[in-house]
This record gives sequence, structure tokens and C-alpha cells, in this order.
Amino acid sequence: MGSTEARVASSPYDPIAELYDPWSLSVTEDIPFYVAEARKAGGPVVELGVGTGRIAVPTAVAGVSVIGIDSSEGMLAICRRRAEAAGVGEMLELRSGDIGDPPVDERVSLVTCPFRSYLHLLDAPSRLRALRNARDLLVPGGRLIFDVFSPRQDDVEETHGRWIEREPAIFERADWDSDARTLTLSVRGPSGESTMQLAWISVREWKAALTEAGFTVDRVYGWFDYRPYRRGEDMVFVARRVED
Repeated sequence: MGSTEARVASSPYDPIAELYDPWSLSVTEDIPFYVAEARKAGGPVVELGVGTGRIAVPTAVAGVSVIGIDSSEGMLAICRRRAEAAGVGEMLELRSGDIGDPPVDERVSLVTCPFRSYLHLLDAPSRLRALRNARDLLVPGGRLIFDVFSPRQDDVEETHGRWIEREPAIFERADWDSDARTLTLSVRGPSGESTMQLAWISVREWKAALTEAGFTVDRVYGWFDYRPYRRGEDMVFVARRVED
């Protein structure tokens, strides 16, 4: 499996790299969706925020090659191990870099950013820059698919400022700022702990940003079973590159 390195800032995921897979153990509903979309597109697929390969490795097992971008060297190391263990090491090209400015020269028919990774972009200029750079990776008519959320008020109230055991011995704390629309997320477990910040915007604002970045929005789903978006918490965007 090849590797291209780029200089990036230390990632908040590095301290919890070994914790990440057990922390996200129950999150499986998005895997068949992204694998199916990758198979439709053919390879290679660029996956932004590839992490430990939770989606990229099954995609490679399905026969689609992946160029995976992540800023965490620790997560990439685990992804390499998982890919080799699954016998698909040569199907993944892992590169250290920023999801907002990915180190990719190739042009592909599909770019994905799963598991809410675009929420790490904390302001409008960062989001617009990232979307424009994703567009630049696409061939004419190529698609960008990503998922994000905008939390329900009851979820904010139920989780704010509380340590919750998400998996055995792995705790998560959400500190919400509904005025700033930011989430400070803390995770701790036997092998590490970390804190990171995320920011959310509305479906209308995402659509506007995509349009400004040179996309047309084909679909917005409300979940990974392709149900239409109905003003819920989760949003799955399918956007297509518009030619100048």
C-alpha cells in the first residue's frame, strides 16, 4: 500500500487512535450506503477523513480502490493495519493531510466525507474552501457525498455537560453552545483521551455553500436508507459538480 505524506498539524484524534474503533463500534449504518455509492462510481474514490478505515476497508473489500486522507497519523497507522489484515492493502492509498485541502492530484468521479467529518470545519470560509477543493478533485459530473447533523433540542438537553458511557469503559461528554452552534466533544477511555470542537449549520446553509462552491445538490437524505430529508437531525448530501 502506497503512502504520500504532507505536513499537517497534530490531530485531536491522535491521542484516541487506539480508542476510536471500540468507541465507534456500534456505528455501522453508514457503511453499506457509502460502499454502495463507491461501487456505483467505480474507483478510485477519494475519502476525506478516512480515519481507521471503518468505511474505506469495506469499500476496498468490495473491489473499489480508495485514496484516503486524514490528519491523524495514529488513525492512518491503524487503517494500514486493518487494510493489510483484510488483504486489501494495495487497494488503499493513504495520505496525511487536511480534509479542507487534500493532497490529491488525481481526478475522480466520487469524493466522500463520511461520519460528519466536515463538522470539524468551524466557520463559513473554511467550509467554502473545503467544498471548492473537493470540487476540484472531481471529473465533470462527479459527485461529492457527505453526512452532517444539526442537533435536536432534546438531544442537546439530554446530553449537555454529562459524561455518558457510550461503550464499555469509554465515556463521551458533549458541551453544546446553541448560540454559537458549536459542540465541544470530549472522549476518554483506557487507552487515551481527547477533546475536539465541531460546528453545525442548517440544511439551507449547506445548500447555499455547495451552490457557491460550484455544486448542484442532487439529493438530501435523512438517513442512510435513502429516506428523504424531513427536517431531522441527520443530513446526507449528494452534490454534483457544475461546470463553469
